[in-house]
Amino acid sequence: MNAPKNETSKSEKPKSSWVNLIVDFGPLLVFFLAYRHFSPGSDGDAIGTVAAVIKGTVAFMVATVIALGISKWRLGHVSPMLWLTTLLILGFGALTVVFHNAFWIQIKPTAVYLMFAGVLFFGLLRGEPMLKYLLQSAFEDLDETGWMKLSRNWAWFFLFLAALNTALVFTVSFDTWLQAKLWGFTVLSLAFTFSQLPMVLKHGMGAAATEELVENPPHD
Repeated sequence: MNAPKNETSKSEKPKSSWVNLIVDFGPLLVFFLAYRHFSPGSDGDAIGTVAAVIKGTVAFMVATVIALGISKWRLGHVSPMLWLTTLLILGFGALTVVFHNAFWIQIKPTAVYLMFAGVLFFGLLRGEPMLKYLLQSAFEDLDETGWMKLSRNWAWFFLFLAALNTALVFTVSFDTWLQAKLWGFTVLSLAFTFSQLPMVLKHGMGAAATEELVENPPHD
């Protein structure tokens, strides 16, 4: 009797690089494009700028919910980190729309970074690598020490991002902040992720899992 075909291949996840890209950065890009589309031509039009922010925020909220659905549909699950981020986006987005104040959507990343840093530091105090649970990762090759170090490093990096975002909110224009959030923070996060590769490789993470970590780093 012929042996049955390898059934594990049926249950393997599809290649998810493009899905992760859409889920992670799609909503923010939608926010940027919507704000640009509705933004007034004159820098002195404060009312027009606020209206553009509100419309962009609504688009951001809708895109975030769609991204959540795509993650469930294509990847088969939604990570706790994505659930928490989505709830904060909807909450701070609603505050932005209700109070007609861009401050709330600008300060949202600070709240996200502080929340994740708090969760990770709490786990470190208890001796648990919470990053593994936030990401719902199956990086079986990475040992416990590696996960602890990765959780510690990301906790401090989240604190740095929280401080940086807060400083930008109070020192630059909305347009400059949005440019920094879309491009600057993305580059910083990717650079930090790459900086962790020697450590995770040292602690047993294989090449395939390392590729997945680079494609889907923790984000807000």
